[in-house]
Amino acid sequence: MVRAERSPIHDQPEEAAKAVSTWSGQAREQAVQRMFTAIAGVYDLNNTLLSFGLHHHWKRLTASYVPTVTNGRALDIGAGTADLALLIEPKMGREGHVIASDLNHAMLAEGLRKVTGRGLRDRITCLQANAEQLGFPDETFHAVTTGFCMRNVGNLTQAFTEIRRVLRPGGRFVCLEFSRPAYGWLRGLYDWYSFRLLPWIGTKVARDRTGVYEYLPASIRTFPDQERLATLLREAGFSRVEYRNLTGGIVAIHVATK
Repeated sequence: MVRAERSPIHDQPEEAAKAVSTWSGQAREQAVQRMFTAIAGVYDLNNTLLSFGLHHHWKRLTASYVPTVTNGRALDIGAGTADLALLIEPKMGREGHVIASDLNHAMLAEGLRKVTGRGLRDRITCLQANAEQLGFPDETFHAVTTGFCMRNVGNLTQAFTEIRRVLRPGGRFVCLEFSRPAYGWLRGLYDWYSFRLLPWIGTKVARDRTGVYEYLPASIRTFPDQERLATLLREAGFSRVEYRNLTGGIVAIHVATK
């Protein structure tokens, strides 16, 4: 297990968000990778505990926006432990294939174990890759998905441009990410949970000392809200962009068509 110093996240939400916003480039990438390496083995358990099991429902809904195709090719970016890749695999048809990509080797190794356990190694390939520099030819995929990954990307514009490049004409990008709750009372409650309770629970269960469970809510606070994210997707050249709020806007699914 990789050891790392505690991240510079503070107790107050605004201070935490400000601290995360100052991280950039390679330093941010390295810090994020250390964090996820440290918690890879308990990532699924903590996801279930911290979301009260809702992440399974959110991912199933995300997969439902992926069209069913014949001999399809799909790319799941930031695949982690491969939950979303496994859900979209049946939609690619009998001769279809899914690439489950992630920058973090430890998380991808957990995903590979799941894929192998389902007997799907001939259908799903786990590949280490960077969302900002996708090493695939133009117009390769019918669909690209991502779940809870984009807020960890250093340059969203570059990532969205790359995603559009590798999509076929008419292809669909489906993005599941934490967002801004639609109601004021829910925002206050969510901030209390995110910046107080979540770090405590996550750290106790994972026995983590990297600060990842303080980084995660702060990264959510600094991530573009629903409308801003839709604007960035349009600016990247997607022809049609829509989004759907889930659980009061705590998370949102953006669907962008090339």
